[in-house]
Amino acid sequence: MRQAVAALFVILGFAPRAAATGFTDLGQDIEAHTEADLELHGQLRLRAELLHNLDLDRGLTPSGSPLFPVPLSDPTAQTLTHFDMRLRADFAAYAPGQGLAVKVRLDLLDNVGLGSLPDGVPSATSSQRSPSDVVHVERAYGEVLTPLGVLAAGRMGSQWGLGMLANGGDCADCDGGDSADRVAFVTPVAGLVWAAAFDLSSSGPFVPRANARRTVDLDPADDALTLTFAVLSFRGDRARTRRQRAGKSTFDWGAYASHRWQSRDVPGSYIPTAQPVPLTPAQSMARGFRAIALDGWARFTAPWGRLEAEVALLAATIDQASLVPGALYRDPVQSLQLGAALETDIGDPDGPFGVGLDAGYASGDPAPGFGAFPAPGQTAPRPGDLDGPQATPPADTRVDNFRFHPDYRVDRILFREIIGTVTDAVYLRPHVRVRIARAGPGELAASLAAVASWAVEPNSAPGGESPLGVEIDPTIAYVTRDGLSAVAEYAVLFPLGGLANAAADLSPRPAQLFRVRLGMVF
Repeated sequence: MRQAVAALFVILGFAPRAAATGFTDLGQDIEAHTEADLELHGQLRLRAELLHNLDLDRGLTPSGSPLFPVPLSDPTAQTLTHFDMRLRADFAAYAPGQGLAVKVRLDLLDNVGLGSLPDGVPSATSSQRSPSDVVHVERAYGEVLTPLGVLAAGRMGSQWGLGMLANGGDCADCDGGDSADRVAFVTPVAGLVWAAAFDLSSSGPFVPRANARRTVDLDPADDALTLTFAVLSFRGDRARTRRQRAGKSTFDWGAYASHRWQSRDVPGSYIPTAQPVPLTPAQSMARGFRAIALDGWARFTAPWGRLEAEVALLAATIDQASLVPGALYRDPVQSLQLGAALETDIGDPDGPFGVGLDAGYASGDPAPGFGAFPAPGQTAPRPGDLDGPQATPPADTRVDNFRFHPDYRVDRILFREIIGTVTDAVYLRPHVRVRIARAGPGELAASLAAVASWAVEPNSAPGGESPLGVEIDPTIAYVTRDGLSAVAEYAVLFPLGGLANAAADLSPRPAQLFRVRLGMVF
């Protein structure tokens, strides 16, 4: 039974959480300790990938780039490879008594390519150099249980609902994850859990103090601040599992409202320039940014399966969108975005078989390109480009494409690798899972998903059409109760007209991916 649940988690891409990520996690593991206690949990992950024809063999975009990188020595070749690793360590220190914990998450060699740092001439190397950023401090925060609730402060993970909008990056195959410099308070009132959080989302630029050991924020007026209020009704994972096995259903839900604002900005501190920009008063300019986020999440767990959904609405206004002091726009830039995701899994979670249908929607913007990861100062995209800014003042002053968090994965090629995330799109994802056999201390299981996707705004797609493609994603996984997991994933994307090269009259060709992932949880 335990093996079946573990195998299902790996197939779906989840790993056990070793550190609090969202409001539902804060204070959950604080128990009475007669003496100081230190716990260590984590995971070693190794990945190998083979990527075949991810540029779809459809030529270059109008900006002169392929949809995906191609081999350097032979641009007509089809296959790329990649190998990387990560060691994640979660430390939790509990003080004597009943209510205080300090937690730290470290990622070592995070996504570092194997063989990427040869010591000396590549053909003669006998060692690998250590990267300059070998250790990433992802989280460092404290939790204290007070008579009124749980107070948490520091840099902590940020997760909500399905992870469609805010995702802590806890899954076994996640590459990033959100963290917030936050002070949060969570308390139970009238049978519900109420939470409030204040985030220092951005500050600076900084200059050294006299002793050069600390810095000071040179312009507090340019800080970006976020205030969030949430209400939830939920049961922990263990409680839901017990109720499910006892034939009982559980309904969990939550909602939050968040407001972020920034009065002024110093774009010279972060815009790439050929020469450093002196930080003078002339570099400070009015920004007038304000945004709200409304999100609702619900999960129904029954003996026969799970239904879970999340809907988010984002609205924002930037009074002055210019990045050049003195060169100002007349009209503000505005945004209204809507995103929704649905997950279903029908079948006994401890049983040998299950099916489901997932779906998602991310609002679009009629500007060319998907607008997944526009860079500051990037030029306006042309029809047929894959990406680019969706607002190009003064002609276009709207950004309406909703972007799923990149670690919320629905496929393996189109949204994950080519576009980078789900945006300006709608998708349907039927899936099935089956337990093949139990062998030794573990279990062998398999799953199969098909993803059909369309662009919401046809003008955003490189081919100028709505149909993007159909992807088939099979998985086979072996998981043991001792923490070992071995996962093999394959994917084939059959691209449609939305990914064609209309200018050159070239149709896209299928792409393939093969990935092997080895995990060791401790």
